Amino acid sequence: MPFSLPSDLASRPTPFYLYDLALLRRTVQAAQHAARSRHIQVHYALKANANLPILHLMHEHRIGADCVSGNEVHRALEAGFRPEHIVFAGVGKSDAEINLALAADIWCFNVESGAELQVLNELAGRQSRRARVALRLNPNVDARTHHYITTGLEANKFGIGMAELPAVVDLLPTLPNIELVGLHVHIGSQITDLSVFETLCHRVNELQTWFEHRGLPLAHLNVGGGLGVNYQQPDAELVPDFEAYFSIFERLLQRRPGQQVHVELGRALVAQCGTLVSRVLYVKESQQTRFAILDAGLTELIRPALYQSFHLIENLTGQGAEQLYDVVGPICESSDTFGRRVPLPETRRGDVMVLRTAGAYGEVMASRYNLRDLAPAVYV
Repeated sequence: MPFSLPSDLASRPTPFYLYDLALLRRTVQAAQHAARSRHIQVHYALKANANLPILHLMHEHRIGADCVSGNEVHRALEAGFRPEHIVFAGVGKSDAEINLALAADIWCFNVESGAELQVLNELAGRQSRRARVALRLNPNVDARTHHYITTGLEANKFGIGMAELPAVVDLLPTLPNIELVGLHVHIGSQITDLSVFETLCHRVNELQTWFEHRGLPLAHLNVGGGLGVNYQQPDAELVPDFEAYFSIFERLLQRRPGQQVHVELGRALVAQCGTLVSRVLYVKESQQTRFAILDAGLTELIRPALYQSFHLIENLTGQGAEQLYDVVGPICESSDTFGRRVPLPETRRGDVMVLRTAGAYGEVMASRYNLRDLAPAVYV
């Protein structure tokens, strides 16, 4: 069914983010059904979209929270997530952020270096606490995605490299305020080749055996997230194939008795429920190009400029023969381009344009560059 704008929003000032909470609920329910039947715990990655109505729906469905900043930890608590359902990752946690999470007694810190372990041990001691940690390892697995969002290769800043791992493990007995509870890996984002997760499972199995040979059993395995979505044809796949995704871990991950498995999904849960709604300010023609200039720009959706990513662009009110347009925003940057040679019906000033699959890394990455106002969110 083609996308349509609710009639009561047709005259609303643009740009704005439109969120379909019914679709979000359906997506979350599908993910939870696939995960629970395999005894896997889902954590939602707040970095994808931290809006409170979205977080409330996640919490309602008993999904945990995966945070990468102190403010995300605070937002998760504000939204009702219990501390025992919150994990805190991030390669550069500040002392203030660590202290906030310690005081809240969150479930687990995903620790990315020996230096971080030592700082965490010191700060936990000052609060007379014992910090539960999972070591985030860099498994050197290629996610086969955009190089900006690959996180599991040795060249990336994330995680503990295999060369450094023995020294980090030897450090653990000297840290009285640290409790090792698990292993964490995350290799990237927008992964559509599911065989990558098969490779990851084999690597995690090897790593778990490595730990056990050193007398370090792991209570839980956190295999990260990264499941991609269909940006090219969103209506053909509004809800990702969670069954296929979770079945990989069920088949290939060698779980020990009683061992918990956690995944961290962000984009796969929220991307398709969000749409950026805009209007055409001007149609401008040059000798080479016909431009459709929108009132939304990279300040509202930076992904095309930052990652050269594709978002389906639709003109909801245009009529007439199809023509090719470069769809651009009003920002004073040549990179403020949503798509080149986009086929659209004849487009005029005032036409309503939508950029689909904007629920993840859209509003949460918005900026006030050029002193623009932040676009509001609307929920239906």
